[in-house]
Amino acid sequence: MQADRAELEELGGFALALARRAGDITLKYFQQSPAVDSKADGSFVTIADREAEAFLRQAIAEKYPHDGILGEEEGELSGSTGRRWIIDPIDGTFSFVHGVPFYGVLVGLEIDGEAIVGAVNFPALKELIYAVKGLGCYFQGALAQVSKTPNMDQALLLATDFGTCGEFGFGRAANELQQIAKARRTWGDCYGHVLVATGRADVMLDPLMNIWDCAALLPIVSEAGGTFTDWNGTQTIAGGNAISTNGILFEEVMGIVKE
Repeated sequence: MQADRAELEELGGFALALARRAGDITLKYFQQSPAVDSKADGSFVTIADREAEAFLRQAIAEKYPHDGILGEEEGELSGSTGRRWIIDPIDGTFSFVHGVPFYGVLVGLEIDGEAIVGAVNFPALKELIYAVKGLGCYFQGALAQVSKTPNMDQALLLATDFGTCGEFGFGRAANELQQIAKARRTWGDCYGHVLVATGRADVMLDPLMNIWDCAALLPIVSEAGGTFTDWNGTQTIAGGNAISTNGILFEEVMGIVKE
């Protein structure tokens, strides 16, 4: 199916509203020491994750009852419209349970298998960003743009955890990029990718990503003028890992990764 501009604007506005309202739910539990459970993969889940995802699913089902939904906590519900909402109620739950404000609520939308809409809310920071393919990326209501940093030796390089890169076979590349970069920080999870999209950082490395981590981020980084790819350099939300760049640095970064 194809969507016209008016429909895309409506879908983007709905995604942003969802992210905002789900973020309000998470704030009820932020820095309130909610009970924490460990999932099979060792990651955390809290009542805030579950309650926010339940809200998102219900709101989508009410507005678009025939659309598909994929969420981190409750799996997939198939649809019949060619649209699939991909949601992560809290990306950065480790930060959330430690009272660190760099967690985000992610709402993405695929249309016929292509990531078209992305919205991310950082409730504790009061930062909102969203994008619709072909219509631009907006941060705090203004157009977002990546940086113009021309070389890695002038770049701010981010990762959720540089050490984890080695566990998934990217240690050499991550180490070389760290040595070349002007500075490196671990402002991680979705926040790192949004820092790239808003020109506050230049490259973000993630050696392990799920579809619900990526779906909202691809249109956001791309519409801001950057690149969002897997470690092979392919633009995808299903690569199992991700690298965001300001676009200018893409070839230099990928040259090091593929050596």
